[in-house]
Amino acid sequence: MRVLFDEDVPGKRARFLPGHEIHAVVGMQWGGIKNGELPTLIEQKRLDVFLTGDKNMDKQQRLAGRSFAVLIMSAINWPVIRPHVHSISAALDEAQPVWSIQLTAACSFHG
Repeated sequence: MRVLFDEDVPGKRARFLPGHEIHAVVGMQWGGIKNGELPTLIEQKRLDVFLTGDKNMDKQQRLAGRSFAVLIMSAINWPVIRPHVHSISAALDEAQPVWSIQLTAACSFHG
């Protein structure tokens, strides 16, 4: 999967998600881009999943009909997510376009 980390997701976490092509909003030089423009850029770059900690993303954006999935993490700090890296990786593997899924600290799926 081609995954885009939002600005709030530390890029160093990419090494814990082998098998995924990880890009970061900052690395793509998209820092500061308004959320309304970001979904279009994600589609233009043919990314599969947008990983974010922005719990309002699905309320702020029209995500229906988009060609990528959105995974919203309830926590982004390493001590909380570290025990759940395998669950996060599995969620990335299973992600489908137009998904908007909330990953709780325990990495159960909601949404």
